[in-house]
Amino acid sequence: MLETLISSQTRIKLLLKFFLDSSTTAHLRALESDFGDSTNGIRLELNRLEDAGMLVSYNIGNKKIFQANTSHPLFNEVQNLVRKHLGLDHIVEEVIQRLGNLEKVYLTGAFAKGMDSQVVDMVFLGQIDEPFLVRLIEKTEPLINRKINFRIFRPEDSYFTSLSREAAQGAFLLWERDVDSKGPKASDISY
Repeated sequence: MLETLISSQTRIKLLLKFFLDSSTTAHLRALESDFGDSTNGIRLELNRLEDAGMLVSYNIGNKKIFQANTSHPLFNEVQNLVRKHLGLDHIVEEVIQRLGNLEKVYLTGAFAKGMDSQVVDMVFLGQIDEPFLVRLIEKTEPLINRKINFRIFRPEDSYFTSLSREAAQGAFLLWERDVDSKGPKASDISY
């Protein structure tokens, strides 16, 4: 979808990197390593996004660190566009909202690092019906044209607390139960 609107693959990678998780920060050399692209092409796109106000930067030592500008008037729209491009809107609508007693869902793997992938890696924390989850995932995968891999941690597991902390490291919180309501509610994603 984004490829039809944005011709620069480097710009798409940068949007995915910075707008999937707005707390993501990176410098030029790290982006070169992540993307496998030349620093000149990445620098050019970083400057364009910064000039447009979509990214902000600051210096740490001799490194210029970039981050999404969450106060930009189009921030929410760009973030929603990136999430729809990845199919996260379908995952929330088709899978998470129907699972029942779920506490948290984390995005892990390449997507948690702000990189595109044909595989969506997820960790589910809560008491859910695994066969039902598998059926929902089978229906969702064709909608998003990606494979979904998952791990489930249940409250009765003796390692639930430590495993949930472990799962959260290097992961992006995609969904969390709203503690003020009795039913599941997407707290981080609004479509």
